[in-house]
Amino acid sequence: MDKKKIVIGVLLAGVIGLIGVWYFIFYKPTHFKRDVADEQAIVVTAKDIVKEFQANEAAANKKYLNKAVEVTGEVTEAKKDQDGKPTVTLKSDDSFSNVFCTLKGDKLLEAKGGTTISVKGIVTGFLSDVVIIDAIVTKQ
Repeated sequence: MDKKKIVIGVLLAGVIGLIGVWYFIFYKPTHFKRDVADEQAIVVTAKDIVKEFQANEAAANKKYLNKAVEVTGEVTEAKKDQDGKPTVTLKSDDSFSNVFCTLKGDKLLEAKGGTTISVKGIVTGFLSDVVIIDAIVTKQ
């Protein structure tokens, strides 16, 4: 009888654990979101951060990943993504690799290509672009 209780307890704990993982993966509670407005940020240009990731991605990840950064660069594109969130792309020296920022809120940035701006957000990684989320425009 005791073995039956242990097996049921382990199965119950496993199911609860899976439900918790599923919840955090698909529903990402908003109370875990960071507000970068008051955070101390690493200040860098779009050109420099892209060069750092291209030169040594592991070192750049240690320096920038999940940290607040304030990136200054020239706007190449401002539009809404497939989810309707406003985005802005900042130019680097490499035409195939830029800084892609998803902005907080739902208001599209009114910046034309060639305008220099600064955005502050959280670096989430490097694909072909440096990816920044929850960004706010600090200088326009």
